Amino acid sequence: MTSPTLVVVHRDQQTLAAAAAARFLTTVTDLQSAGAVPHVVLTGGGLGTRVLSELRSSPARAAVDWSRLHVWWGDERHLPTGHPDRNETQAREALLDHVDVAPDHVHPVPAPDSPGDPSPEEAAAAYAAELAAHRRPGDAVDVPRFDVLLLGMGPDGHVASLFPEHPALHADGTVTGVRGSPKPPPERVSMTFGAIRAAVEVWFVVAGDDKAAPAAMALQGAGERQVPAAGAHGTRRTLWLLDRGAATRVPAAVTRIASP
Repeated sequence: MTSPTLVVVHRDQQTLAAAAAARFLTTVTDLQSAGAVPHVVLTGGGLGTRVLSELRSSPARAAVDWSRLHVWWGDERHLPTGHPDRNETQAREALLDHVDVAPDHVHPVPAPDSPGDPSPEEAAAAYAAELAAHRRPGDAVDVPRFDVLLLGMGPDGHVASLFPEHPALHADGTVTGVRGSPKPPPERVSMTFGAIRAAVEVWFVVAGDDKAAPAAMALQGAGERQVPAAGAHGTRRTLWLLDRGAATRVPAAVTRIASP
């Protein structure tokens, strides 16, 4: 059974980032109020990092018990610890270093300068093991229950580090090493579709006219081999948070809420 898909359109990129942050804070607060310790998956890129900055600056961030939150990443550039292009580095600077998140609740992808100097494949195997260690008994996939999994999308329709026509699209398991990425750096580590699709909710946060065509294709059910974003969805809901530029070609048949 396909989960519901909802498209929400915001006026511009700034409004989109602030709204995504507000939605994230509300969701996490509600889960914690019900006694849960949420697991969330972050995304990188300019807009993904901007959402984290909005979380940091929001007065509502005080409502979250950051010590009762697990943080993961959907993909990572295979670069040394602290490199400015690592998603982890950007997330720490934008948010994580400014909230009381428990250090052992932050789960970065191993870097190439980690003990043993892991290759992308070895880093992927280590991350898969870390994910499996937080799996609940009875879960069908060896990952935690991701309450929210954030994704950006490239102009080519890629998500995480799953690129069109790339062999990583067909990887088994939950995490894969990526070599020969068409976008630098060439070596990366990415969750597979198997892990992404285990999330309760998948949220796309996408802005810009150059994303309009792949967003429309994904929402119209294009093949994930050509438009990887089409293959990412949550078990309960898939949410597309767009600015007006990215939404210009959204099909009329898709449920759509236009925000001011």
